Amino acid sequence: MTARPLIARQPNERLLTLIREAGCSNAGLARRVNMCAAERGFDFRYDKTSVARWIRGQQPRGRAPEVIAEALGRKLGRPVTVDEIGMGTTRQLTSSVGLHFAAGLAESLEQATELWRSDVARRETGGEGQNGQNPYAPGGSSVAPAALVEPSRDWLITPADAEVARSSGPRVGSADVKAVLDTTTALITLDRRWGAGHVRPVVVHYLNSVVAGLLDGSYRESVGRELFFAAARLTELAGYMAVDSGLPGLAQRYYIQALRLAQASGDRGFGGYVLAAGMSHLAAELGNPREVIQLARAAQEGSRGRITPRAEALFLAAEARGYAQLGDQEGCRRAAAGALAALDRSDPDSGDDPSWITHFDAAYLADELAHCHRDLGQGRAAQRRAAEALSGHPETRARRRVIGLLILATGQLQEGELDQACQTASEAGTLLDGLRSGRGTDYFEDFRSRLTPHRNEPTVRDFTARWPHPN
Repeated sequence: MTARPLIARQPNERLLTLIREAGCSNAGLARRVNMCAAERGFDFRYDKTSVARWIRGQQPRGRAPEVIAEALGRKLGRPVTVDEIGMGTTRQLTSSVGLHFAAGLAESLEQATELWRSDVARRETGGEGQNGQNPYAPGGSSVAPAALVEPSRDWLITPADAEVARSSGPRVGSADVKAVLDTTTALITLDRRWGAGHVRPVVVHYLNSVVAGLLDGSYRESVGRELFFAAARLTELAGYMAVDSGLPGLAQRYYIQALRLAQASGDRGFGGYVLAAGMSHLAAELGNPREVIQLARAAQEGSRGRITPRAEALFLAAEARGYAQLGDQEGCRRAAAGALAALDRSDPDSGDDPSWITHFDAAYLADELAHCHRDLGQGRAAQRRAAEALSGHPETRARRRVIGLLILATGQLQEGELDQACQTASEAGTLLDGLRSGRGTDYFEDFRSRLTPHRNEPTVRDFTARWPHPN
C-alpha cells in the first residue's frame, strides 16, 4: 500500500482571488508580508513556498493572518480583513484533518500543525465542556475504524525521510530541542498526578506555538531528527490526554501524526511505541480486539532489532490485551509469557533504554496483565496482578492507582467478594476526587455497572448512595 495523498484541507479561494486582484506573485506577497511583520517587530521569513501552502489551505499561526491581510491591503489600497483572506475564526475545517499518514515531509508538517492549530482554535471559540470534552475539536468523539490500522501499514513500508534539514526561518539548536523534551517530561508528571483535564490545554497550546515555530525554523540534519522526535513525543502525549479527556476521535488524529513525526525522526522504536502504547490501547478502550492485535504486531514487526527488551515487553503486553478481549486464553497466555520474559531480560541500570520506555516497569506490566485477567473473567488472577501493580505504583501515579484499584475491585466482584469490592472501589473514588481524568471516571462507571445484578444488596445501596458519581 502506498501512502495516501493529503486530502484534509480545502484550497483558500478567497486568498487566491485577492492575490490575483492585487497582481502579486507568491514571492512578491511573501516579501511584503515579511516587511509588514518587521515593522511590527516580528521576524517572519516566509517565501513563495509559504504562500503556495496558504493557497492550498494551510493556516499560518499566531499574528501572521492579520499581517498577511495588512500586506494585501496596502497593495490593494484598501483595508483587508482576515476573514476576507479566508483565515478568520469562522474558517471551517474538513473532518479528515489529521487522519492521514502523509507521504512527504512538507505534507506531514502541514497535517500536524493544522491539527494543533484547529484544536486550539476550537478550544478558544467553543471551550471544552465537562471532563475536558471539546465539541468543536475535529472528530472529538468519533473514531474512523479503518484509520486505526491503515497508518500502521504506511509506517511499515515507508522509510525514514531522506533529509529533514531546513535552511529558512529562525535558527534552532540542540538547546531548543532539550527545552521541548524537558517540558514534555514535566507535563507527563503533571498528567499522571492530576489527569489530562488539568494539563491538556497547556500541551495543545505549547505544540501550536513553541513546537510548531521550531519546526518552521532552520536546523541542521542531526538537530532536525532530534526535533522531530521531540515533536512526536509531545504529540503522542497529547493523544493520550485526548483519550483521558473523553475525545477518542481526536486522540486517533494525534496518534497518527505522532507516528508520522516519529517516522521523520528516524526512530522506529518510538514509532512502534505510538502504535502499541497509543493506538493499540485506544482500540482496546473502544472494544476492537482484532485491531488491538494488529497494531501491536505492526509495532513488533516495524521495530524488530531496534528496541530493547523493555519495549518488547510493552509491545507483547499490548498484544495480550487484544487476545484477552477476544476471549482467546491461549493467545493471551503466550503473549503475556513473552512480555514477562522480555522484561526479565531488561537491565534498568544498563542505560540502553530510551527515555520513552523507562516508565514501563514491573508495576505497569502487572497492570496490563490484570486487565487481561479481568477480560477473561479470571477474578483471582486479576486481583493478584492488580495488587502487584498497586504495590509498585508510587503516589505520583495517581490516575494509574485509581485504575489499579478499580481493576482490583472488579476482580473481587468476579469472585463474589461484594463487600471488599465496594470498599476497594470507594478508595478509588476518594482518590479520583482529586483528578480530572476521563479514563478514571470511565473505569469507575464500568465498576458501578457491574454492580447492577447486586443492586438490592445493602452494601451496594450504601456504595451507590455515597458515590452517585465518581467526582
